[in-house]
Amino acid sequence: MNVASGIVDILEKEDILDVFGIPGEQIMPLYRALSESSINHILTRHEQAAANAADGYARATGRIGVCITTASPGALNTVMPIATAFKDNIPVLILTGDNELKHRGSDHFQTTPQTEIFQHITQASYNPLNGTEAMYMLRAAIYELKNFPKGPIHINLSKDVLLEEDFDDFDLCYLCEDDMSNLDSAQELIDKSQKPLLILGAGAIESFREIRSIAEEYRIPVTTTFHAKGIVADDSPLNLGLCGVRSNERAKYAFENADCIIALGIKASERTLPYVPDNFIHVNINGDVLIGSCPIQAKVGDFIAKIRFRHVMWMDELARIDDAYHLEGLDDDLKPQAAIKRILERFPDNIIASDAGSHTTWTTLLKISRKPRRLLFSGAMAPMGYGLPAAIGANVATGEQILVINGDGDFQMNLQELATLKNENCDVIVFILNNSEYGIIRQWEESFYDMKPYQVELNNPDFVKLASSYGIDGVRADNLDDLEMILEKNLTGPLVVEVIVQSEDIPLPR
Repeated sequence: MNVASGIVDILEKEDILDVFGIPGEQIMPLYRALSESSINHILTRHEQAAANAADGYARATGRIGVCITTASPGALNTVMPIATAFKDNIPVLILTGDNELKHRGSDHFQTTPQTEIFQHITQASYNPLNGTEAMYMLRAAIYELKNFPKGPIHINLSKDVLLEEDFDDFDLCYLCEDDMSNLDSAQELIDKSQKPLLILGAGAIESFREIRSIAEEYRIPVTTTFHAKGIVADDSPLNLGLCGVRSNERAKYAFENADCIIALGIKASERTLPYVPDNFIHVNINGDVLIGSCPIQAKVGDFIAKIRFRHVMWMDELARIDDAYHLEGLDDDLKPQAAIKRILERFPDNIIASDAGSHTTWTTLLKISRKPRRLLFSGAMAPMGYGLPAAIGANVATGEQILVINGDGDFQMNLQELATLKNENCDVIVFILNNSEYGIIRQWEESFYDMKPYQVELNNPDFVKLASSYGIDGVRADNLDDLEMILEKNLTGPLVVEVIVQSEDIPLPR
């Protein structure tokens, strides 16, 4: 057995069922081993899409998403999607091939400092110098991703290391990295509180049943980040809506008037918190993101298991505050928000993969999530081209029908993955909202720079014919009546639905 076979053996024993990637010269020993394994390999058409698919796989399930690429040209194509996973703390394992060790630091063909590049966009970037180190680092990476998912981990594998046959493999002993020294202080703040507020982030998803039970039993109001939608059902009276820049008046009032805020699994970015309030309890497994006077580095589930909550009585006060997020154009023909509203009404419980653009704003505001992991989008980095490959990953992971809601601009960033969609026969329906422009950029130009639209108009292909060229069915809706007729049908993927919409401004953050 060589190192490549040992790596695949570990992946199989760790229940890694699926991986995404593209083979190449330097990673070929690993592909040789994969070809004889039980692991399902999904061949994408671009390495960026492989990493996006691994990200969508992980977001939809909480399991580790794995992508594999060859050296520099392949590896560097994953920089943006790995940075996307890093910004949102998604557990992705990326295995990259590399030239032989003797070429490190040289100008050899396809040699770049891959480990150094990835160390800025991963929680760890490993560079094993022999087979024993490769085994150790893989086991450590998988343990970390399963138990402390702070973001992607990268392992750079030289071809000669993969081919080594003289190496050791052994189980590791791990230490839990937590710090609950402020637990008593947190309990004291909660005991004194008459108006507590839970702010939930993606780090709280694994404990959503316990959190939902606590909120319901003790009548504690909840706000969420985008990625935590559904931990407490969006249509529950206890769920006040999104926190931060997309808050409605009720959520904003609760944040400003709460006497104790318990932030569970959030990164506390500027889009989530306008300021750090007093009596702020912040729980996260990642100590690097903790803020405030009562930080607790721990898993959310471990924290709430040790804390006592009590019944509070301020939901009546909050109920008097208007919670409506007043959106216009929901019934206007050809408006993107009108189309998205009808798509979401037709598919209320499907996983939605969104992208980056004006449609993402409408989708996140209109989507009602009744459980977590039903809305996947590229969050804090927000690159275009995320939606289609992420949906493929989510479908592979769950076997569910996945919807993509994206625009004409971002769809074209990774449209080659229609080939993967067809090849894997994924039950994915791609809705392309076609307004023939980069809509958000046009809005910024007009609203903030007092300029006419410049370099935002798109001369698009016929998306229905494009889908057909890949062997995928495609239909077009020129108005709401057309769209409603399409939605009445029993739709299955792979399918592309082009929806012609008009230029429309998104509601700006408050």
